Amino acid sequence: MERSHVAGWTSESPTPAQLKEFFAQIETGRITKGGLQTFLRSEKKDISVLLADWQEFYHELFGLEIDLSGLSVPGRKKGLDRLIDVSQGMIPQLLYDKCAELFPCWEGTIEDLDKIVQSERTAKDGPYAVWFQDTVEADEDLKNLSANELERRGIPGITFEERLLYELKYFKETGQHLDIKTATLCSGSRADGHVPLVFWERVDRRLRVSWCRPEDSRPSLRSRRAVS
Repeated sequence: MERSHVAGWTSESPTPAQLKEFFAQIETGRITKGGLQTFLRSEKKDISVLLADWQEFYHELFGLEIDLSGLSVPGRKKGLDRLIDVSQGMIPQLLYDKCAELFPCWEGTIEDLDKIVQSERTAKDGPYAVWFQDTVEADEDLKNLSANELERRGIPGITFEERLLYELKYFKETGQHLDIKTATLCSGSRADGHVPLVFWERVDRRLRVSWCRPEDSRPSLRSRRAVS
């Protein structure tokens, strides 16, 4: 594996995202220039804890014994602190059905979700990890931006599968739900040409899966920016 020899550094080469965060911390005085190895060790430890938590999650909810110790995790960007691990076999209908086991759900189709949902990222060939903002509501700065506009701007968005996994993980952690005031626009997925929406209906107290057109936009529709 490639290693860094700059200024005596002997740790594994940092990613561009890690270097950006490291120098940002230097500018604010939180760490010194000599602290790169300590910074990288701390970040690696933090990620290993997150992955161990996901292993426990998959064991508890799906009865799966998985080892994520070798999973490649993208560099973390400032403000994106929620890691979602999508393990192999996590497909749309399975995830929706698991949600329905734990709390009331409603979906606006009678079709098999596996047959109609196509996503930009899937775990068909193996697990992957992706970062998002750790917030109940979807990204404020992405309101009024349709799936088509997000694509034009090159902003990668959350997939349907990632949003349902986020819901399940958040529910297991807190007993609460995401998107109680707005709806997540799953701009990384399509379903028969439409874009999936996921939110919590406060009146009926259920998770709702709905659909909109790729050109639709309004303040209550917001995607979640993905770093994968």
